[in-house]
Amino acid sequence: MCTRTLRQHSDYVTCLAAAEKNSNIVASGGLGGEVFIWDLEAAIAPVSKSNDAMEDDCSNGVNGSVNPLPLTSLRTINSSNNITMHTTQSHGYVPIAAKGHKESVYALAMNESGTILVSGGTEKVVRVWDPRTGSKTMKLRGHTDNIRALLLDSTGRFCLSGSSDSMIRLWDLGQQRCVHSYAVHTDSVWALASTPTFGHVYSGGRDLSLYLTDLATRESLLLCSKDHPILQLALHDDSIWVATTDSSIHRWPAEGHNPQKVFQRGGSFLAGNLSFSRARVSLEGSTLVPVYKEPTLSIPGTPAIVQHEILNNRRHVLTKDTAGSVKLWEITRGIVVEDYGKVSFEEKKEKLFEMVSIPGWFTVDTRLGSLSVHLDTPQCFSAEMYSADLNIAGKPEDDKVNLARETLKGLLAHWLAKRRQRLGSQASANGDITPRSLAHSRVEVDGSAENDSMVYPPFEFSTVSPPSIITEGSQGGPWRKKVTDLDGTEDEKDFPWWCLDCVLNNRLPPRENTKCSFYLHPCEGSAVQILTQGKLSAPRILRIHKVVNYVIEKMVLDKPMDNPDGTFAPGMGGGQLQHSAVGDGSYRPGLKPWQKLRPSIEILCNNQVLSPDMSLATVRAYIWKKPEDLVLNYRVVQGR
Repeated sequence: MCTRTLRQHSDYVTCLAAAEKNSNIVASGGLGGEVFIWDLEAAIAPVSKSNDAMEDDCSNGVNGSVNPLPLTSLRTINSSNNITMHTTQSHGYVPIAAKGHKESVYALAMNESGTILVSGGTEKVVRVWDPRTGSKTMKLRGHTDNIRALLLDSTGRFCLSGSSDSMIRLWDLGQQRCVHSYAVHTDSVWALASTPTFGHVYSGGRDLSLYLTDLATRESLLLCSKDHPILQLALHDDSIWVATTDSSIHRWPAEGHNPQKVFQRGGSFLAGNLSFSRARVSLEGSTLVPVYKEPTLSIPGTPAIVQHEILNNRRHVLTKDTAGSVKLWEITRGIVVEDYGKVSFEEKKEKLFEMVSIPGWFTVDTRLGSLSVHLDTPQCFSAEMYSADLNIAGKPEDDKVNLARETLKGLLAHWLAKRRQRLGSQASANGDITPRSLAHSRVEVDGSAENDSMVYPPFEFSTVSPPSIITEGSQGGPWRKKVTDLDGTEDEKDFPWWCLDCVLNNRLPPRENTKCSFYLHPCEGSAVQILTQGKLSAPRILRIHKVVNYVIEKMVLDKPMDNPDGTFAPGMGGGQLQHSAVGDGSYRPGLKPWQKLRPSIEILCNNQVLSPDMSLATVRAYIWKKPEDLVLNYRVVQGR
């Protein structure tokens, strides 16, 4: 269980370091170029209840299922479109800042007593700090690329560094210089682990290989070589644990207490002083034979997502993982709906292209290796679809469905059920929370006045492999929980007010105009006229077949129509074409014989005949392609 979350970094935390004999001191570094030294006893001192203590899911949303589960982030955007974040501790604790890095920090190491801290990153130098004060004591130069791994011996005198320049360097901090360089790898060095005596070092990186090197004799040995770059190493007794980019963890023999036993098998080489020397040996064909062929134990992981594309329908996301598998996710359900296997990502993306135009209502990132979906208000409420297009049974086909609203209902269905159990029969059908923010916020009711709490199939989330929500309320900063771990006690202190108002009260914040203005004129040379002229307005999602129906209803016929159901209001040359007012084009009972003899109508834009299934938004985006109001033309098709 996570007991406290420490917040101070402005970007992702990339590395940690702790003092073995002083576990109260921990250092952290991140992409923001910051290094902080934390006094854990002070940082986690008991304070009044905050949201931090409620974090009982500190994973990144991957729970061992077949696919990484989406994380959903609910955020509020302020007037400057910046994300509002809490960057200081709620109870006032501030860590010591080691200031000096101007770029990202990727590696940290601390000696046993916590008196020396070293850091490295994209600036290509090793910085040495006094963690007790945060003051910088020295800067060590020698690497020609990013520093990705650091180790300190127990006394803090010697430091090992691994870099993207493929070199491992041994530094004497007392002399403030590099005393040895080891050209072992042919590519970036990303991970280091030393024996307890600091006499030998295990190293791994981008060249997929794990090496053991004697720091005194420079003798090096290839222990194993696999299919994925090595990210982390951990020596434990006579085994070494290896983490790679495929998310799996492997345990290999290491002879950590007596590494010389491994060298007795033969096959070693002498590490050079220059990076090109090891690469040259490799290119000349001196292929090294690894000591071990297979690990003694493997813990399989879930391949991380490394590529994604949001499809035009704004419900599906195409992803590719480190195993090369291409998958199709349905965002409104948080599941994989198609696994295409190892196919071309670009070709599959092209094949899945649909000529539809739906506003972007979410954003996605895969920096954690899983699918993270972000909903920001009010932008997330801009996308709507008809229930017929979502195949929702039991709902009128012309009902507009707000994608974000229904997705939120699906995500919080478990929370809402638990909440109703706690409140009992006294709970109002419309919810009983009125966040303070609402007193100063204009809202609009979406749908009926009664809260439609039903979750439809296109928006049902799995309870077997539930996604996690990352969000924040009015206090305490961000927190994370699986949707099935919500117990119903969460309120406006935990959730954004707009999220609660949507789910409990069926209300949405003000949104940009969801209407589309257009002109409807007869084609040149056409004798057919309709009763209405001027600019019309209709929902952006309105299908062209509705426009066809409207034209038919409003055509000037030989005899007047009885009770036409179009909603155009004469006067001032304008009107509204409602999504549910013009019917579905079928012949209704009770029509007179002459009314059944309706002609066939085609709708055109830019002289192109439009498909009846196209929406006004799609026509505007792909056919019209102009900033001014859309112009549609209609004509009677003969011989049909």
